[in-house]
Amino acid sequence: MFTKILIANRGEIACRVIKTAQKLGIKTVAVYSEADKDARHVELADEAVLLGPAPSRESYLVADKIIAAAKQTGAQAIHPGYGFLSENEDFARRVEEEGIAFIGPKHYSIAAMGDKIASKKLANEAKVNTIPGHNEPILSADEAVGIAQKIGYPVMIKASAGGGGKGLRVAFNDKECFEGFTSCRNEARNSFGDDRVFMEKFVEEPRHIEIQVLGDSQGNVVYLWERECSIQRRHQKVIEEAPSPFISEATRKAMGEQAVALAKAVKYQSAGTVEFVVGKDESFYFLEMNTRLQVEHPVTECITGLDLVEQMIKVAAGEALSFKQEDIKREGWAIECRINAEDPFRNFLPSTGRLVRYQPPETTMEQAAPERFGVRVDTGVYEGGEIPMFYDSMIAKLIVHGRDRKEAIRMMREALNGFVIRGISSNIPFQSALLAHPDFASGKFNTGFIAQNYAGGFLAEDVPHDDPLFLVALAGFIRRKAREREAGISGQLPGHEVKIEHDYVAVVNEGHGEFERHPLHIYEFSGSQGEALIDVVDGTEKWSYRIVSQSRLNDTRISGTVNGRPFTAQAERGTAKNPLAYRIQHNGRALEVTVMSPRAAELHQLMPYKAPPDTSKFLLSPMPGLLVHIAAQPGQTVQAGERLAVIEAMKMENILVAERDVKVAEVLAKTGESLSVDQPILRFE
Repeated sequence: MFTKILIANRGEIACRVIKTAQKLGIKTVAVYSEADKDARHVELADEAVLLGPAPSRESYLVADKIIAAAKQTGAQAIHPGYGFLSENEDFARRVEEEGIAFIGPKHYSIAAMGDKIASKKLANEAKVNTIPGHNEPILSADEAVGIAQKIGYPVMIKASAGGGGKGLRVAFNDKECFEGFTSCRNEARNSFGDDRVFMEKFVEEPRHIEIQVLGDSQGNVVYLWERECSIQRRHQKVIEEAPSPFISEATRKAMGEQAVALAKAVKYQSAGTVEFVVGKDESFYFLEMNTRLQVEHPVTECITGLDLVEQMIKVAAGEALSFKQEDIKREGWAIECRINAEDPFRNFLPSTGRLVRYQPPETTMEQAAPERFGVRVDTGVYEGGEIPMFYDSMIAKLIVHGRDRKEAIRMMREALNGFVIRGISSNIPFQSALLAHPDFASGKFNTGFIAQNYAGGFLAEDVPHDDPLFLVALAGFIRRKAREREAGISGQLPGHEVKIEHDYVAVVNEGHGEFERHPLHIYEFSGSQGEALIDVVDGTEKWSYRIVSQSRLNDTRISGTVNGRPFTAQAERGTAKNPLAYRIQHNGRALEVTVMSPRAAELHQLMPYKAPPDTSKFLLSPMPGLLVHIAAQPGQTVQAGERLAVIEAMKMENILVAERDVKVAEVLAKTGESLSVDQPILRFE
């Protein structure tokens, strides 16, 4: 067994590998860029080596620097994590040639499976089901359109070296095919240095189900069941679960056996994933093989009880698998939510900056430990740390393991309620909405689920809540608690002491100058017991809530019971527009509530509404990022839908288009400039 390994990665996966290495008594070496000098993985490792500047092409993607770091520190093996150089055949071969073990498959396996065109041919030879398509590189957009017409729309255009949702487009007509080919080729060239593109039939109502495989150097290969990865947004996985709620035991077995056959065909050693697209009739076709550890590997670890990183390390050290196919358990149900730094209410644009607050929910399962059934958080960040614009948007992975799917969904919703992130936006409200959707709860979904249900984007009103008045009652409970504390302050002027009232009005800000008003009556209040009975009036109806909570006034995360049922919510005093309001969050829904005396509420109704400034004459940057291209010049008339600018953030290209016909008056930003949110780029006449 190795005594020291280097992790050629960053973020949560670097931290994850370090945890298992520590469990095995192996020392670790972290590598980092200048942007990551204070990163969590650097702190956790025994040693750390600086690679270079922030851009990954000057640091994490430079093989020479990583191999030199391994030699300098005496590391006997390199774990590449996922992304970066993890599926780079040349890197794996060079590591092996330098006498360093590569904790992953052999370079020839990566070569065979890393090229999507070659892997499809190999899959055919191994008698693995494959999708109809064109397996040779396509040279031009016109040729792509001709091929698509022969295959029949819809088609999927994919970069041969693609991955992580990059270099992939679905086209339903000639125009989308022409534009999609060009975008795929550009993205692939920029991200992977390989602009080869191929095409295949797009299976309608498809599910994305993948099989985890594990092989050793003695030729043993097993499959560790499947993962359901159909909940995707723009081909990026959002929620993953194991097992799948869709396939039968017969299909599960057939997919597993085909995955093993393919792995054996390329003499696969290490953990890998064979991805399939599954039709509504459970017909399945090979998509690709990921020759690395997957982001979603924790759900497989939960249901099998195996540490996949540990298995990778042992296989790389020459050990044989210690179990056979019939020994692999499948227990309970696991779900993973990817918590990303993006704003779901602004079309999921990247959100970078400082984590002013970062409080994950309480965990009962740890990485690299055998505990099962509970909550686990895999992360590479910490409170006060920075989310840089140079890398992907993942903040953390939230994993739960329940006895069955229903329990796992309940556990995940509660864990999301307790996940506190401030300073940047996160996709937690979106995750909550997905988990509450009846089609997700019933398991009736496919890869088009998000596109179909949120075609117009994700709006605050898209977040369902079975009892929004509970949030109003909770604001009243917190306000009443605060009044009791204020009343207890010594030194108050006689005759001007704080008086504790029982009647209030909750004013809920609906936005655009619209407010809901709910009279509240708070009685049976006990500060020592943290208990109150609250009546909320909604129109002509009255609703009663008995809230019990020992949480303190300055706690962002509040837990307790409401009418005997446990809850976890988040509450903060003061918003950007109203320092007296409470922002209450629960099950993805957020309300801005100001709790006033009845007289103050009367006066509030007389206050005029101040409309926000008109910014329609400007193109504003919707996110922090790098301005890589400006497509319009002063005096130019641009039609609706035409490109105006391109911003790069978190490894993704974001194209800004004109919402209406406009004439450009002035260019206010320069190409190559780092933009902040809402920074003006163009001014229109």
